[in-house]
Amino acid sequence: MRTAGNMTPAEASRLRRSIVVMVTLGLLIFIVFILSMNTGFIRLTPLEVLRTIIGAGTEQQNLILFEFRLPRIVIAVLIGAGLAVAGCIMQAISRNALADPGILGINSGAGLAVLLYVAYFPSAAGAPVYMLPVLAWGGAAVTAAIVFALAYRRGTGLSSTPLLLSGVAVTAGLSSVMILLSLQISKQKFQFIQSWLVGTIWGKDWQFVLALLPFIAILLPYVICKSRTLNVLSLGTATATGLGAFVSREQLVLLAAAVGLAGSCVAVSGSIGFVGLIAPHLARRLIGTRHQVLLPTAALAGGLLVIAADTIARWVLMPSEIPTGIVVAVLGSPYFLYLLVRVKG
Repeated sequence: MRTAGNMTPAEASRLRRSIVVMVTLGLLIFIVFILSMNTGFIRLTPLEVLRTIIGAGTEQQNLILFEFRLPRIVIAVLIGAGLAVAGCIMQAISRNALADPGILGINSGAGLAVLLYVAYFPSAAGAPVYMLPVLAWGGAAVTAAIVFALAYRRGTGLSSTPLLLSGVAVTAGLSSVMILLSLQISKQKFQFIQSWLVGTIWGKDWQFVLALLPFIAILLPYVICKSRTLNVLSLGTATATGLGAFVSREQLVLLAAAVGLAGSCVAVSGSIGFVGLIAPHLARRLIGTRHQVLLPTAALAGGLLVIAADTIARWVLMPSEIPTGIVVAVLGSPYFLYLLVRVKG
């Protein structure tokens, strides 16, 4: 028997489960969003936050909420969604459960491009804020091309183990270059870069939101529209070719989208790792492997992870704060080791 829309009962049950999971993740993001607006050196009660949002707050409350906290919170959610979807794409293309923009060196490539800009151009000159995601995309694209060229095998396509090893090697090389460059700049810029390297959301005003938003708003829907293609590519090169997919072309286009998402996020967040690894795996455990629901669920899980980590980072040592990337690494490192052992087993 089939239900409305020509779905079997099992398919309808999976769809209901997916909707429940996505709604739950959305509600959790909303709850953490509210908590995050109340977190900071100057505390705002929930009532004060509500009054400020509806326009009845004081001048100080408006400044704190709209100019300092809200942009950072919005950026955290966008970063989490972008990195998570980029991780989903890379895991599908490479058929490697450990694929992640950070592990494969793409974050480092984007970071090197941003570092070169910050190190050698004064903040008031050179490329404006809106160029940072574009510069990061360029650095990430070059790095991705190197990593995937090293891992590509004629006849078999991308191989999982060479891909992971190439990513680790390229990441190590780029990290060394960044450290070398950071030793030759002013003390003020050195402190900023060191903070950036461990994952600090340094874009904290609406300019950075506007710089990041076009990449997320365009690339996320595009990738979701290509979800059926990702389903096919995840079956392997031979199977995908047999099903009529133009494998090389689709891999290249989707890789460009993943690089754009990861690079633009790194441009405003620093090197926050493991989001593209944890969020897709969490989503896959909750709703399965169909990318039609996996991609939006991973985006929500990534947004929840980063906004929660950023809130903890601002709260745990208040009035000081720790980089968001450290909190994500504390959560992500054990999970990465678990996945590594599981994949090897």
